Amino acid sequence: MATFGTLSDRLTETFRNLRTKGRLTPADVDGTVREIRRALLDADVALVVVKEFSAKVRERALGDEVNKALNPAQQVVQIVNEELVAILGGQQRRLQFAKNPPTVIMLAGLQGSGKTTFAGKLAKMLEKDGHTPLLIAADLQRPNAVNQLQVVAERAGAAIYAPEPGNGVGDPVKVARDGVEYARRQQHDTVIIDTAGRLGVDAELMKQAADIRTATDPDEVLFVIDAMIGQDAVNTAKAFQDGVDFTGVVLSKLDGDARGGAALSVASVTGRPIIFASTGEGLDDLEAFHPDRMASRILDLGDILTLIEQAQSAFDEEEAMKMAEKLATEAFTLEDFLEQMQQMRKMGSMKKMLGMLPGMGQMKQQLDDFDEREIDRTEAIIRSMTPAERRNTKLLNGSRRLRIARGSGMTVTDVNQLVQRFDQAAKMMKTVARGGMPNIPGMGPIPGAGRPGASSKRGKQQKAKGSRSGNPAKRAEENAGIAAAAPAAPTGSGFGLGGGAKGAPSAEDLAELQRMLGRG
Repeated sequence: MATFGTLSDRLTETFRNLRTKGRLTPADVDGTVREIRRALLDADVALVVVKEFSAKVRERALGDEVNKALNPAQQVVQIVNEELVAILGGQQRRLQFAKNPPTVIMLAGLQGSGKTTFAGKLAKMLEKDGHTPLLIAADLQRPNAVNQLQVVAERAGAAIYAPEPGNGVGDPVKVARDGVEYARRQQHDTVIIDTAGRLGVDAELMKQAADIRTATDPDEVLFVIDAMIGQDAVNTAKAFQDGVDFTGVVLSKLDGDARGGAALSVASVTGRPIIFASTGEGLDDLEAFHPDRMASRILDLGDILTLIEQAQSAFDEEEAMKMAEKLATEAFTLEDFLEQMQQMRKMGSMKKMLGMLPGMGQMKQQLDDFDEREIDRTEAIIRSMTPAERRNTKLLNGSRRLRIARGSGMTVTDVNQLVQRFDQAAKMMKTVARGGMPNIPGMGPIPGAGRPGASSKRGKQQKAKGSRSGNPAKRAEENAGIAAAAPAAPTGSGFGLGGGAKGAPSAEDLAELQRMLGRG
């Protein structure tokens, strides 16, 4: 996640220095805590939070739990992880729904924090969970705020209540109150009220938000805050807590190039949990906030649980079974490959998914260089093929490949590379589906992992191999090269190394070879 990139790099480097030590002295702990403190301050975390966090880490790191640990460095990482979870709110907190619908959710925050976009994201998420949300356009101050909410509602497929045109016209308190009654009559079980914001905290903003809260008696008041505003997040959060009060926090723009101080400060300072995190501009880019998972991401420990959840939501179990059956019966085609790519695209950005794997923070450059458009290019090539060509790549002669390249806007080389990669991938997947071990390109078969009887079959194949050149000198040279490359006996390591000179040609063989080549 871009927001925590710098902080994650600094902490990872600090812990890397610890791993070389078998035992931690007080000086090592003090140095580590000092680096952690600097990293948090650079990330714009509030000073009061940094002081409290550093003190707890130092106290626990100097305690018996580290002194008695078999691996002190890992123990310190665990302590930092647990304390990060604590300042991020401890446990996940879900939305609280009313016993008698509709559940009223009021949004508050400064102008530009992302309230309107979040309203659409939340509505779409609630619809997926079987709810019937209604958006209420109570932001009547900002120019075109009502129109923006209408567009967002249409994209999210949600209903909207917008009786006033906005742009300074209408009473937002009356709109909010009437909207809740309208939702009750139309049997919407959830109401999301989009309120006005300001460029800064002022008395008029607070009074309007407080009046809407009094008029609608919301079950949840969510404070939407821009994760990129840094230290000022704490002051803004305190002002809203005193003026309106809120039950939970939403962090928006977590995908931005910021230092993440808001996320690590707001929950700790206000005592209110972070409920949602907005991670992109799309309406699907909204996640329930898990303090433990976020702490793992910051420490480059990965977030496998979120990755699994995204995969489960995107992949159809029945389709997965069909695909497994095709692999087992060698019926996997480019059409199936295209379908698999489309399923993966439903999960979201490939960069984001790869970033959830443990240790990927150390491969930041490779992730940055990853081109998401490569999937689009591959899809264009496959779609330029006929159904018969997708089912059987052997039909792809030179003229067909040229036609496909022109139809997809790619080159013949791109088409050739795709077909070659697909053939290799299909072979590997078929081998795995049969219970065997894949022959990884560039590595050869994995030693000792072949199926029963494979060794004798391989031996027959190797016997039959040899040069077919009509030139005796060239044939002798190629045969000698094959003999030298092939392991003569299984005396070396699994990859043909360490076998000594047992399989090497003798001095007489080399002399005979030179004589045949006319070089003796």
